[in-house]
Amino acid sequence: MPDPTSTDRAAKLAALKKQQKSRPGWLIPVVIAVVLIVVIGGVATYLGTRSSGSSGTTSTGASGVPKYGRQVLPSAVTGQTTTQPKPAQVKDDSGISGVLAWNTAGYPASGTPNSGTVGHDHVPGPVAYAVTPPIGGPHNATWMNAGIYTKPVPNERAVHNLEHGAIWITYDPKLPTSEVNQLVAFVTKQSLIAEPALEQQGITGQKNRYIDLTPWASNSLPSPIVLSSWGHQLRVSSPTDPRMQKFVDTFRNSQKYTPEYGSPVDGVPTGTGGIAALDGGTVPNPGGTAN
Repeated sequence: MPDPTSTDRAAKLAALKKQQKSRPGWLIPVVIAVVLIVVIGGVATYLGTRSSGSSGTTSTGASGVPKYGRQVLPSAVTGQTTTQPKPAQVKDDSGISGVLAWNTAGYPASGTPNSGTVGHDHVPGPVAYAVTPPIGGPHNATWMNAGIYTKPVPNERAVHNLEHGAIWITYDPKLPTSEVNQLVAFVTKQSLIAEPALEQQGITGQKNRYIDLTPWASNSLPSPIVLSSWGHQLRVSSPTDPRMQKFVDTFRNSQKYTPEYGSPVDGVPTGTGGIAALDGGTVPNPGGTAN
């Protein structure tokens, strides 16, 4: 796959849009009802709350317990398995204690790609990744709609999100519920990032936190909680580790560390890209499938 350009991104989005042309319109206007009730001595104003709809965005309760909405998992990939060659570890330059780094020469780091570089080819089937959880490598051509999922997601789609600048937070499936709730709170406090590239697909005003939070499928993680970006990883034991915020601030949607900076983490038809249970895109993604 050649180095990403704006033309490449436009082609990806155009392909998704083409697959949707035969389907009815999917954009559902968000209407906030404002009811003014005149009461003796004053006026009481009641504002309707925004439901999760098909965007997956909801809120957390006063107790900090997440209020999950309807969830659709990104579709699994099938076919011949590709085995990722082991990428070479390199010295991290972020200045964050404990961050592990791998060779991303030429994509996007300086240098020339070589046998130890993290690959980025599009492959149709499953991938046996050399690093757990993945920090890059071959991946599916269609990414997933980013957000908080309560079940494991296909690695091959999540890795594509890393290529677009997302942070993937994975946790041990036996992590205590209280700590999972702390991770959810950590994600939902992060800033929203605009996705103007989706305007080519007819989606305006879309924003996302560019973070995927999911449980890992087994107890094989190197630590209870792992934060991964393209070519970098931080392994922590506590959801309150202060390095987590530094990692997000440094690597999320970073012009320096993101191979395809400016690419979206939404816009995929929900039958393929999924609907996050919480904190997905601020605008509903299209229905149907991408392949």
